[in-house]
Amino acid sequence: MDTVSLTGKELAAALNADTKQRAAAHAESGAAPRVALIVANDDPASAWYVNSLRKAAERLGIACDTVDLGADASAETIRAELAARSADPATDGIMLQTPLPAGITLEEVSSAIAAPKDVDGVSPLSLGLLASGLEGFVAATSESVVELLKHHQVPLAGKHVAVVGRSNIVGKPLAQLLLAENATVTVCHSKTTDLPAVTSAADIVVAAAGRIGLVTGKHIREGAVVVDVGTNEAADGSIVGDVDAESVRGKAAALTPVPGGIGPVTTALLMRHVVVAAEHARR
Repeated sequence: MDTVSLTGKELAAALNADTKQRAAAHAESGAAPRVALIVANDDPASAWYVNSLRKAAERLGIACDTVDLGADASAETIRAELAARSADPATDGIMLQTPLPAGITLEEVSSAIAAPKDVDGVSPLSLGLLASGLEGFVAATSESVVELLKHHQVPLAGKHVAVVGRSNIVGKPLAQLLLAENATVTVCHSKTTDLPAVTSAADIVVAAAGRIGLVTGKHIREGAVVVDVGTNEAADGSIVGDVDAESVRGKAAALTPVPGGIGPVTTALLMRHVVVAAEHARR
């Protein structure tokens, strides 16, 4: 079986073209949309990602403020910065970069982000709005999975989707989004008994656990669609996913590449969220 590559480049390009046009229109009637990237770590991978977001924002006409609080920042310092940015009318969107300093959880500090500016949908309020089916920003990585599958015309209604990973920034919000598309969802995690038995029963498998090569050929059935959300640094410095692509290729009907699959769509959606937040703020 030839495995189709579900690339995200075309979708990301289309999203970015729309975002750039809307950002320019917004700037003409006032200030450019503005996003604040709040960082409290010294992680090289995080620094690379923040830099890529900054460059993406600049390309699209979005102003970007990077606030480095330091790897030893306290929860109080992080919350104060998030609250200040939430109250700042010049800031349209806020993103809190992970990882956070040791002992600080995303849940305890992200609640300081005002929901209308929570462009990555990480706060408890944003997650609650999603679970309730109410309007709010959705975690961009989770949204990118659904949007990429739709772009490639992969049916979701009535399909069984196994999501491997239950984080608040990918697995849980993704399950809610898939339910809204009328899919039947199984969320798998580290305590799941016989993971291959569960995932091989699914029509679509989404790997989002942050573990290199966790999903292999034995985890999927013939003809399944596999979405790899993982972005892990391999020993040689390359970026690899959660899926062992070689063992899956030829058995899966389709597979997202890493890099070039979910990543570019996630960044594009984050930038679109910033512009949407700016548009809503001006109404």
